[in-house]
Amino acid sequence: MHHHEELVHLEDTGLEFTTTCDLERLRSLVAQWLEIIGEDPHREGLVRTPQRVAEAWAFLTRGYRQNLHEIVNGAIFHVEQDTMVVVKGIEFYSMCEHHLLPFFGHVHIGYLPRGRILGLSKFARIVDLYARRLQVQERLTNQIAEAIAELLDPQGVAVVADGIHLCMMMRGVEKQHARTTTSAMLGVFRESAAAREEFYRLLSTSS
Repeated sequence: MHHHEELVHLEDTGLEFTTTCDLERLRSLVAQWLEIIGEDPHREGLVRTPQRVAEAWAFLTRGYRQNLHEIVNGAIFHVEQDTMVVVKGIEFYSMCEHHLLPFFGHVHIGYLPRGRILGLSKFARIVDLYARRLQVQERLTNQIAEAIAELLDPQGVAVVADGIHLCMMMRGVEKQHARTTTSAMLGVFRESAAAREEFYRLLSTSS
């Protein structure tokens, strides 16, 4: 079984940032939050903090206001062969829905086409679409796999994510090196141990 390997960094998806967030309401809520925790939102260092935080959170949750088919924008191509495609090392940054603290890491994707493949740059955009929401890593992993399955109807999809969670690291010295790995297997990757083994073998090879 052949494969195509690519390293993708989630640094610039090429999408313009647009938001329908109510930034003024967010700004007001941040100012109130600062007061509740014992700070003075009017002191010099915090005067612009509510606006900055509102804008940051609008960006960090922009996935709620994006659409899968719009970000893919038709970058689906027809192929004759059914060689496994592996895209590894896609960076992700997300916010834990339990503590509203960041978690981040890498996503690795494999799929076995059924006549259709996706432009490689679009995988980073799909990861970003679901990462820029309040998340848990397990759901993020499944949503990415299901999105690729919806777009391509492949023979199977495999997604593995490994993440570092600040909600864990910041709350105990003994947990500072903990990492979390999650996986989602659909189609042939769920049914065939050989397909899974080939996918993991390709992940273990150097880029």
